[in-house]
Amino acid sequence: MRWGFGRTRYSISAGLYAIGTPSSDSPVLVTANYKMTFDILRRDMHGHDAWLLVLDTKGVNVWCAAGKGTFGTDEIVRQVQKTRLQQLVNHRILIVPQLGAPGVAAHKVSKACGFKVVYGPVRSSDLPQFLANGQTATPAMRRVSFTFKERLILTPVELVSMWRQTMWSVLVLFILGGIGIHIFSFTAAFNRGGAAILTGVLGLLAGAVLTPLLLPWLPGRIFAIKGAIAGLAVGFLGVILLRDSLNWLNSLALIMAVSAVSSWCAMHFTGSSTFTSPSGVEKEMRKAIPAQAAALLVGGLCWIATAF
Repeated sequence: MRWGFGRTRYSISAGLYAIGTPSSDSPVLVTANYKMTFDILRRDMHGHDAWLLVLDTKGVNVWCAAGKGTFGTDEIVRQVQKTRLQQLVNHRILIVPQLGAPGVAAHKVSKACGFKVVYGPVRSSDLPQFLANGQTATPAMRRVSFTFKERLILTPVELVSMWRQTMWSVLVLFILGGIGIHIFSFTAAFNRGGAAILTGVLGLLAGAVLTPLLLPWLPGRIFAIKGAIAGLAVGFLGVILLRDSLNWLNSLALIMAVSAVSSWCAMHFTGSSTFTSPSGVEKEMRKAIPAQAAALLVGGLCWIATAF
């Protein structure tokens, strides 16, 4: 799932589940029916007794589903009524993940089904301590972290999601690499095309891996610019390492292509950030895409020119 394989089909049935041997006094934890979310919650609550009220979020995690509206007030009320939860527990408290708050109106839940919403910690690993503290969260439990390791874990899914564009790019670069003074050469296709494909891979890694890893330290707030800076650094490093085998046209092509591809890949993170709005995403794309296309065109023309 971290690589994105079968991501849209990784879900469980909504309803009421048990961890351990819960009683009528055990806490009720609300979660999504994305199976990774469900499994991580079960893992972190191992050794404890609790009820899990799983909402039908269409296989989407809590935070994203809250933004889409599938993890929300109506679905909580529906599942409480469907499972007859009020007949299973003596209390009237639902512990909802903090990141699900954007989709939940606590007062409406209480009015519709009689259960009070208490927002739990950001991370499910903090739930045992949260429950031991009398359902009270510490400031650290309320804070969303995005550490180097956490950013690294997310990078594979970006690479997999672009496999179609990558495969088509490989085919196009292979064909263009073989074009030259001899019309078409398979030797040139493998040599020049292979070098161009490697350049594209460098841009892909710079934008989809290096940029998120170095996100706090790359200057600027615009993801496309952060990606371009990372791409420029990788491109210049490549030119330095290959200075004995590259002429100035190939050097320029390498720098321009890597920075353009890196900027484009990094821009994918814009819509995944809490720092941007839909209008902000659209504004960045309108400005960045023409610049990325121009840089890629310049790099491509320089590369093609070296064949003649």
